Amino acid sequence: MSVVTDWPMPVQDQLIAPDGMTQMDLLPFVAAHAVTVAGWPSSSREVVMWCGRQEFPVLTQTISDWQRDDDVQAHILVDDDRVVGYGELWFDAEEDEVELARIIVAPDIRGKGLGRVLVRGLLAQARAAGCPDVFMRVHPDNETALRCYRGAGFVPVDASLAESWNAAQPVNYVWLQRDAEASGG
Repeated sequence: MSVVTDWPMPVQDQLIAPDGMTQMDLLPFVAAHAVTVAGWPSSSREVVMWCGRQEFPVLTQTISDWQRDDDVQAHILVDDDRVVGYGELWFDAEEDEVELARIIVAPDIRGKGLGRVLVRGLLAQARAAGCPDVFMRVHPDNETALRCYRGAGFVPVDASLAESWNAAQPVNYVWLQRDAEASGG
C-alpha cells in the first residue's frame, strides 16, 4: 500500500445500535485504547482469525505500532463511555481504494450486531474520504466474520481476482468487496 498523507482526518460519527434506539459513536483510535483492544482475543486461534498474527496474547505495543503507518486510520466504536469495537481503514492512494481490516468486537457483546454497526461506520468513513472501492479479506475459517460482513453488504470478489491477491498471502483469504448495488452506490 502507498503512504497517504492527504486523507481527511477521522471525525466522530453517530451510529445507531441494532436495537434501533441506542446511539453509538465511531471515534478515532488513540494509544490509550490499545490496552482494551489487546485484551479482547481469548486464544491464539482467535488472534489468527482477527489479524493473522501468531502472537498471543497480543501486546498493547503491537496495536499501538499498527497506527504508525500513514495509510492506516483506526477507529473505535463506543457505547456510552465503553469501547466495544475496533477496526481499521487501510488506504491505497494508487488504486483509489480502501481495505477494512482488523475488525473486532468486545467478547462479551458479540453476536448482537455490533460488528455490522462498526463496519457500516467504517464504510461511511471510506465514502467520506472519497474511496469508491472498499475491500476486505477474511480468514476462510472465520465463519462468524463472514456472516457479519455479508450482512453489512459485502460480496465475494471475482474468483480470479481473489486467486491473484492470495498468491502473496499466507492463507487463501476470502476477499470481499462492498456491494455497490446493495448499498446504494
